[in-house]
Amino acid sequence: MFDRLDNIRKHVVEDVRTALAKDPAAKSALEVALLYPGLHAVWLYRIAHALWTGDHRLTARALSEVARFLTGVEIHPAATIGRRLFVDHGQGVVIGETAEIGDDVLIYHGVTLGGDSMRREKRHPTVEDCATLGANATLLGAITVGESATVGAGSVVTEDVPADATAKGVPAEIIERAAGDEAETPNPTADAESEPHWLADC
Repeated sequence: MFDRLDNIRKHVVEDVRTALAKDPAAKSALEVALLYPGLHAVWLYRIAHALWTGDHRLTARALSEVARFLTGVEIHPAATIGRRLFVDHGQGVVIGETAEIGDDVLIYHGVTLGGDSMRREKRHPTVEDCATLGANATLLGAITVGESATVGAGSVVTEDVPADATAKGVPAEIIERAAGDEAETPNPTADAESEPHWLADC
């Protein structure tokens, strides 16, 4: 029990530090912990996910509905989310049941990770480590957004986005690629040398 509580505390501290690093408007750890609905949504999701994987699925879904009411963010408790997800502003974000999100992902308001199938299968996007999803972007289907890729605000993405690439438009097109292709994509979390160690890989 104490190990689990200590693990939760470490995740909370890590998430607060991530918000401070990624949001220049953040003034203090206390402000972030108390007033950032995107963080609250992620924390409530983690509890709901533990309930879901523990076969308390009705309770998990009920908690996810409470989280949606309180934060404006809807995350299905069956979704798989890595460490240090930061949902900036949060309002209107929807993350579907079979979505998978890696570590150090940045999601802005209005983003949808939606399905495109009525069958019980993998039908929501996979977003790999260090990706950035711009405001009101819509990602549909079992596509993959590669590591350190960026999806522009308002884009509609229905095909894979390669690692280190930028996708923009409706429908989204790849407009930049990593060095060795067309151009080097700017790092969405800035120079690793200036970032805290937990963001350095981005």
